[in-house]
Amino acid sequence: MSVDPVTLEVYRHLFASVAEEMGATLRRTACSPNIKERRDYSCAVFDAAGRMVAQGENIPVHLGSMPASVAAAIEEVQPGRGDIVILNDPFRGGTHLPDITMVAPWFAVDAERPSFYLASRAHHADIGGSTPGSMPLAGELLQEGLVLPPVHWQRGGEVATTTRRLLLANVRTPEERAGDLDAQAASLAIGQRRLGELVRRRGEEEVRTYAGHLLARAERSMRALLEEIPDGVYRFEDAVEDDGRGGGPFPVHVEITVSGEEARLDFKGTARPAGTGINAVPAIVESAVYYAFRTLLPADAPSNAGLYVPLTVRVPPDSLLDPPPGSAVAAGNVETSQRVVDVVLGALAGALPDRIPAASQGTMNNVAFGGRRPGGGRPFTYYETLAGGHGGRPDGPGMSGRHSHMTNSLNTPVEALEHALPVRVERYVLRRGSGGAGRHPGGDGLLREIRFLADAEITVISERRRSGPYGLHGGQPGRPGRNRLIHAGNGRVEELPAKCNRRVSEGDRLVVETPGGGGWGEA
Repeated sequence: MSVDPVTLEVYRHLFASVAEEMGATLRRTACSPNIKERRDYSCAVFDAAGRMVAQGENIPVHLGSMPASVAAAIEEVQPGRGDIVILNDPFRGGTHLPDITMVAPWFAVDAERPSFYLASRAHHADIGGSTPGSMPLAGELLQEGLVLPPVHWQRGGEVATTTRRLLLANVRTPEERAGDLDAQAASLAIGQRRLGELVRRRGEEEVRTYAGHLLARAERSMRALLEEIPDGVYRFEDAVEDDGRGGGPFPVHVEITVSGEEARLDFKGTARPAGTGINAVPAIVESAVYYAFRTLLPADAPSNAGLYVPLTVRVPPDSLLDPPPGSAVAAGNVETSQRVVDVVLGALAGALPDRIPAASQGTMNNVAFGGRRPGGGRPFTYYETLAGGHGGRPDGPGMSGRHSHMTNSLNTPVEALEHALPVRVERYVLRRGSGGAGRHPGGDGLLREIRFLADAEITVISERRRSGPYGLHGGQPGRPGRNRLIHAGNGRVEELPAKCNRRVSEGDRLVVETPGGGGWGEA
């Protein structure tokens, strides 16, 4: 079938609209603020071979790794009509345990094999483990929560009640989890319905063919970009500051070899595995690499598996970026992923100095907490990431108080947070002057102060607390972040480390100040 460019562009939007409507359904029907307000979820459409055809404008760290989860679901379960597969195992394409993925096939009428697959991934505010929010400073994966290999969540249109009961028995807030999981299943149903309508209008052969054309177009776009980069070898190194137990820093090193329309990224020289969850699995590394290169492409380039074909990623085994199975990985998804982006962009700055920004905040400033509502009431759990400063750009200053790179979520509005949980937000302001100086200064971080209205247990996982995000071409680094706990009884201010777990009392206040972005060019 010949490729009509207008029809190809129509299909780019059609497939993307399926993923976007799946996301809208998930957001509107979910229960937790983390999904409804922060939009910590992602949805995508895959072809019969498990290649991503289209994605929603969601979370980069989810989308780049989701193909590995879909591949695991297809290989290990081989879902049939009416089936949904659920999994969260980081060593089967997951990111960390709170990110639960659901995969469903789409069959044409009378077909024996699926023509497409649909997937949704959402961060759940608790999946068990040793601390509320399931982001502990753990030494092994099992301490971080319930591990789900690919198993049936639904079989032949009927819910697999055994799987559902097992999962809900291992979380602290089963009602909220049930609501969010049902919302994920509903998003898949919407995706299947929209795909069915598309096939009825255009015919299965045309739909599948143009899915392949979109993959080919994306590959051509990436190859054209790589040809613009001067051939050569580009290196950069940065570090994850600490592991929360006194270890560190942990260097992350990349060597990018560009040759014609292909690029090879080798992370040799990266640190050995850590004893806590700052380890990242290879799917996370690939996500960060794909994201960094995708940002250099025009906005109208299709975001699908074709982009990855010209890129080869090598991760050394038994390293921080490829730890042994069973290693703790909760923070690798949210913190180490950011450092991978920083080193890839830092290396590319040597090749494309007029296109690469200075470092953004380089952390997600994760805050998780939980306990029981006042008077020994129902349990609650919560998780959020906090925005910070973007790096200064070649053509302008960095934005302030925005999420960056591997997280594309929103904030939880004060009203929504206070309505859902026994907390009060005392301050929520930009951290003026925290961006690095430069011809184009870095954006400012922010300050969020939360007062607890019930006893709770909190976990903070953050980075860039010792040194600020780097500047480029003479720009200054952004100001590092800071974490504090103000005790209610005596007003004592306790300086918290970058990664910690604490029990707090009613009236205590947690203050998180996020880093500013680095500056670009001499001031």
